[in-house]
Amino acid sequence: MGSPVFWISAYGVVALGSALLAGALAAVKNRDYGFWMPWCLVFPPLIIVLAALPRLDGPRPRRPTLEEEDRETW
Repeated sequence: MGSPVFWISAYGVVALGSALLAGALAAVKNRDYGFWMPWCLVFPPLIIVLAALPRLDGPRPRRPTLEEEDRETW
């Protein structure tokens, strides 16, 4: 069936490709690509979920910066 090295490297190629595709797809769908790229790298089938989501209207959502988070907690 193939050596374990083949399957590990095949998963790596699929995971990297999924993360790159997730970044492009998230940008097209006006989603936070900083959220979708790492999750699709870890779990590549999530790209199907992202593809099924509708496009967001308005500005792209963004996470608050560390300074904004610190200001809220103090």
